[in-house]
Amino acid sequence: MDRDAFAASIDHTVLGPETTPADVERVLDEAAEYGMNVCIPPCYLDEADGRDVTVATVVGFPHGQHAPAVKREEAVAAWEAGADELDVVINVGRLRAGQNERVTEELADVVAAVPIPVKVIIEAPLLDDPEKRRACECAVDADADFVKTATGFEGGATVADVELMSDYLPVKASGGIGSYEKAKEMLSAGAERIGASSGVALVEGFDAGE
Repeated sequence: MDRDAFAASIDHTVLGPETTPADVERVLDEAAEYGMNVCIPPCYLDEADGRDVTVATVVGFPHGQHAPAVKREEAVAAWEAGADELDVVINVGRLRAGQNERVTEELADVVAAVPIPVKVIIEAPLLDDPEKRRACECAVDADADFVKTATGFEGGATVADVELMSDYLPVKASGGIGSYEKAKEMLSAGAERIGASSGVALVEGFDAGE
C-alpha cells in the first residue's frame, strides 16, 4: 500500500462530547492536507461545505438506543446536509436479547433511506464472539456496506475482532488506534478503513517508516 492509499484508508475523527467548531475545522484542514477522510458530528456537517474531503458522520451515536424512526430521520438529515458516508450504531441491547430481526429491520431502514454507504458499528468490546457474528449477519442482511468495530467509548479495535468481522463485510477498525504500527496491524488483519483521532500521526508514521 502506498502513502496515498494508506492516507485514504483513514477516517480522521473528532466525535467527543466537547467537540467545537474549531476542532472540526482543524480535522478538515488536516484531512485535506494529508489526503484523509473525516468523521465528524452531524451538527457540524455545514463546516465541511465546499471541502474536497470525504465526510462521514454518525447516526444513533454513541449508544445506538435511538428509536428506529429517529435513526432513519437522522440518516436522511445527515445525507441531505452533505454527508458522504454514515456510521450507524447498532442497538446492542436488542442484539444481546436475541432480537436479530428487529436489529436487521432497523439497519435496513437506514440503508434504504439514503443513497450513500452505511457502516454498522457493532460495538465489539461489549460482545462475545457469537454475538459479534450475529451483529455482522444483521449488517449483511440489512445490505450495509461496512461493519465497524466500535465507537471507541467502550474499548478499541483488536486484530481478532477485525479478522472475525472481515468474514462478513469490509471492516472499519476504530478505537485505540494511535500509531502507524497499530494501524498497520489492523490493515494486515483485514481492515479496509481505520477510524482514528490521530490520523496525522498515522500518516507521519507511515512516512517515517518508508
